[in-house]
Amino acid sequence: MNAKSLVLSVVGLLVLLRDPGRRDERGLSQSAENAILLAGAVTVALIVIGAITTYVSGKMPK
Repeated sequence: MNAKSLVLSVVGLLVLLRDPGRRDERGLSQSAENAILLAGAVTVALIVIGAITTYVSGKMPK
């Protein structure tokens, strides 16, 4: 290892230690996101089933 790459490695290490990459913690966790999507899918399914049931019940002879 020559002197130039040693100096560059030390400078890079110092920069990393001085300002480590911050974590981006915006948004929801994966579990919360999955739960919200599942609840939305269930809601849409219930609306569709209710609409079909109402339609079929209205078309049946009395």
